Amino acid sequence: MTARSKLPASYLQTGSSSFTEFLSAHSPDLVPGSRTLPVAAVDVPHGTTIVAVAYAGGVLLAGDRRATMGNLIANNEMLKVFAADDFSAVGIAGTAGTAIEMVRLFQVELEHYEKIEGTRLSLVGKANRLATMIRGNLGMAMQGLSVVPLFAGFDSGRGAGRIFSYDVTGGCYEEHDFHSVGSGSLFARGALKKLWRRELSQDDAVRVTIEALYDAADDDSATGGPDLGRRIWPTVAIVDGEGTRFVTDDELAAVVAQVLESRREIGGTR
Repeated sequence: MTARSKLPASYLQTGSSSFTEFLSAHSPDLVPGSRTLPVAAVDVPHGTTIVAVAYAGGVLLAGDRRATMGNLIANNEMLKVFAADDFSAVGIAGTAGTAIEMVRLFQVELEHYEKIEGTRLSLVGKANRLATMIRGNLGMAMQGLSVVPLFAGFDSGRGAGRIFSYDVTGGCYEEHDFHSVGSGSLFARGALKKLWRRELSQDDAVRVTIEALYDAADDDSATGGPDLGRRIWPTVAIVDGEGTRFVTDDELAAVVAQVLESRREIGGTR
């Protein structure tokens, strides 16, 4: 430590633009994948279904609000979709605590890079940085504490939204048009195959994501559907050329009401 500064010497050294690499070198206990592994599987809350839908001009990322722990509902109001930076968002499925911690580290990673390099990472660069972080958590994943996010953002070069999925080994895959991860993903993806079409408007894309999450909740007990009584709605992030923002509760309530009314008309509610 110098007389000019109260910061540790490590903070004053020239290094990588990766905050995760800096943290791994100087405070490895703060990196989820660097911690001592549990000797046995532990029962912890898990996030469930995340949906991404590309539309004309951007991409939507949405998630239900339920977290489960075994056969129990651990939380009915969990947030699973987060802004990664001004032009991207990430949704989490898997071990809730580890996933949220990884997202927070990812947010700092992107901000740190921008401050050090003076420019933003490309969208593919962001997707690859997240893949590296997931790969670092492989040991925990082998013990059952896996994190499987869904990443989406606006590519200014293409003028379009893009979607990236991952596996527990850090494999990164670009998805086209739509995708879903989590326990209800099979049912959500089935709904998306029927509802998605090219040149969806933003409003139509919001409704499609709500429809897909509703179908997932109908058949998957770990996915929570819209709760009208307690006014608990899915979290929906919009990412386009204007940035990342979230659909308000009032807007979502109106869309949910439309979906339920249309299903009543065709006898689709149970």
